[in-house]
Parts: sequence; C-alpha cells; structure tokens
Amino acid sequence: MLRERKRLPDDYRLRMQLKEKRGHKERELDIAGEEGNEYRVIFRQSNSNILDFSIILALEPKESNRRFRLRRYNGKSHEHTNRIEHNTFYEFHIHTATERYQEIGADEDAYAEPTDRYADFDSAFRCLIRDCGFTLPENAQLSLLEGLEP
Repeated sequence: MLRERKRLPDDYRLRMQLKEKRGHKERELDIAGEEGNEYRVIFRQSNSNILDFSIILALEPKESNRRFRLRRYNGKSHEHTNRIEHNTFYEFHIHTATERYQEIGADEDAYAEPTDRYADFDSAFRCLIRDCGFTLPENAQLSLLEGLEP
C-alpha cells in the first residue's frame, strides 16, 4: 500500500491549509490510489509548539469505518518508546504499521524509528511524498518541488 501510486490533486497545497481546532490546527486530504484503495492524509500542528506535529497516511478500508494508519511522521515534541525493542528516544520519528505490534495488541503504528530526514512540518511532508508512493500534479510549480528530489 505504501508503494501504490497516489496522485496528489492539482490543488493539494490549497487543500492542506490547516484550520483551527481546539489547541491545534488540522486538515485532512482524501487521495485515491491507482489500484483502487482510498487513503487520507491527516495534517496536525500544535498552536503552542512548532515541533509538535503529525502527518499521517491512513488507509480508508472500503468495508470498515476504522482508519488504518500506515505511516505517521511526528515532530520532536515528545518521548517515544518501542514496547518490543524497549528503546526510548526524543527525536523526530516515523511510525510504521507493523504486524508484530498488532499481534501484541498495540496500535498498528506503535513502532517508530528516529530520523534526521526532516526538521519541520514541511520537510516531514516532503518525506511522506517520497516514501509513500505519491506523485505530484503535472502542473506543480517548481517552487513547490524544492527538496523533493531523492
């Protein structure tokens, strides 16, 4: 599912403009995969801490009303501990859905790895685009493509 091609809509930048919620800003963007799967990208940013953010890629299963979080790109705002590996870190980190964690009754994306590939909300979004099979609109402006090259 991460490799399935997902084309960002032409107006994706406009549609990912965050809206005020209680204590944070949020927005959701629905994306269709080329193989027929439906996905949702969820953007969250704290109002009080610029390093407190999440950018989530979730599968929207057709026969369920429960989202399945495939990947989550978190800011450097909290400590994370992997329950199986018993390692703890306070870094930017990427959560990935794993069968091992589901088998112990944890959330699908409970496993995370620290990363130095991004340092803010925008660069975390660029990582999600690179990592998760997204393609940019054909008419994307060059300024929007900065940093997207591998």
